[in-house]
Amino acid sequence: MEKWVLEAKRADFQGLGRRFGVDPLIIRLMVNRGVCTEAEMEQYLYGTLEDLNSPGLMKDMEKAAFAVLRTIKAGLPIVIASDFDVDGIFSGQILWEGLRHLGASAGVKTPHRVKEGYGLNQRIVEEAAAEGAGLLLTCDNGIAAFEAAERAAELGIPLVVTDHHEVAFRKEADGSRTYLLPKAEAILDPKQKDCPYPFKKLCGAGVAYKLIQYLYEKQGIPAKDLEFLLEYVAIATVADVMDLEGENRILVKEGLKRLRRTEKPGLKALIDANQLAKDRLSAYHIGFVLGPCFNAAGRLETAAEAFALLTAQTLEEAEPLARQLKALNDSRKEMTVKGTERAIEAIENSSLKNDKVMVVSLENCHESLVGIIAGRIKERYHRPVIVVTQVEEGVKGSGRSIEAYNMFEGLQACRHLMSRFGGHAMAAGLTLPKENLPILREQLNREANLTEEDFVPIIKIDAAMPLGYISEKLVEELELLEPFGKGNPKPLFAEKQFWLRRISLVGKTRPIVKLQVQNAAGTVLDAIYFGDAEEFERQVTETFGRSAWEQALQGRKNEICLMLAYYPSINEYMGRRNLQIVVENYCC
Repeated sequence: MEKWVLEAKRADFQGLGRRFGVDPLIIRLMVNRGVCTEAEMEQYLYGTLEDLNSPGLMKDMEKAAFAVLRTIKAGLPIVIASDFDVDGIFSGQILWEGLRHLGASAGVKTPHRVKEGYGLNQRIVEEAAAEGAGLLLTCDNGIAAFEAAERAAELGIPLVVTDHHEVAFRKEADGSRTYLLPKAEAILDPKQKDCPYPFKKLCGAGVAYKLIQYLYEKQGIPAKDLEFLLEYVAIATVADVMDLEGENRILVKEGLKRLRRTEKPGLKALIDANQLAKDRLSAYHIGFVLGPCFNAAGRLETAAEAFALLTAQTLEEAEPLARQLKALNDSRKEMTVKGTERAIEAIENSSLKNDKVMVVSLENCHESLVGIIAGRIKERYHRPVIVVTQVEEGVKGSGRSIEAYNMFEGLQACRHLMSRFGGHAMAAGLTLPKENLPILREQLNREANLTEEDFVPIIKIDAAMPLGYISEKLVEELELLEPFGKGNPKPLFAEKQFWLRRISLVGKTRPIVKLQVQNAAGTVLDAIYFGDAEEFERQVTETFGRSAWEQALQGRKNEICLMLAYYPSINEYMGRRNLQIVVENYCC
């Protein structure tokens, strides 16, 4: 069940449309996304790198830069402590390449996902000490690495943390919070309560980029020389599912421009291995094709394969590595499907389906897949989900949440049950003794302030737009709103009555529904639906009857009339361009 809501925000759409030279609908879409002032609209539509905040505004930036430059001047090596997911990989690559351009001797170390788990650990600290490192520099991790930070202090290695995750806290008897930070020379994390940096939603790669940006400014290196890192920031920002607003929107937009003409052998090889058109790359391709390939390296093996691809000097060197990453990702996808099916079966055959916060235990599941499976289950049931599997130290899991539930704070209240955890409002990772799992489930559900209304997915319709309003010019203007993703969803339009003049199913393994539709005004247009074809057929035949379905398949007159939510696009085939709508949701 879904709840369709028509956005009804107001503004001078006509006047602002004339001011910016765009269709008034474009103004409505921006207002729906909270972009309301003329200054905000100007940046949203035409923002450039010059509109980014100064990196010097971030708390401890001067301290971090001093530590890095001091180490370079002393000729001592810098150890970059990265992580195994896509944000960690690209954060590490940004620091490695950026520091090398400053003349630093630097190397990247990552934890082994299965053997060591997330983030900075004592093994990395001790290896850095043995190698005579003058600085340990984390990226996309470190804000919760209390024990490893203590070990670094014992060994006399300066530590600088760059991270973007939430800061742990202790709740005091009076309800106040005492924030807990690791022992470090400098901590760059805009989520620190006293950090004045205006934009709080950077990913780990974004924070790493800011550090390199500040170092270049300090050394008098032109800003243009920093742009070779933007492709990495864009990939990490989208793949780590950050909100595509403010600075993130600019970073991704600029990064995509460069990715479409990239000369980096590793990225070119991976784009080719996935048979993508380089000049047509979008945030979608990062989020669902390229990003998962890098994630698969850290999930199923170690991140070493990903770093090897990114540091490849020639296409001949990169191509076999790219094929290997794609094969790893294909394997990961198969394992994820099976794990998701098992999780659904476990939920449907137990009381889990009645829980506000689902805590699902999967035996013999690769621990790197639990987060992806949790995301799939969350989408199916629209509830916060934690999926765990058994490991040597107990159970390890990952959670994905809904807008109405802050998973980080929910787990923070159960901190005493876990040996470690971290994350943010929408996602988290955790490890705990197996015997504490039922206690965790009970406490999370007891304290979750969620109602049945929170479990109903809301489909936000931007405008009730008739088919006759669609034109090629409008579709091209809609591209001004890209990149689309979390925080900047693809616009969604709707009409109440669409008569199905024809239905056809194309494809073998996963059929695609192709339609010819006609609205109440008589406008006829092609439509395509990439969702579950079997479920579409079931709902239509259940409502209108099998004979109506068969008539539509034959292109004959029938009684099928649906309400559709859609996005307009241009279908290009064999040199021909035709307007069509892409159906996102339907209601019988």
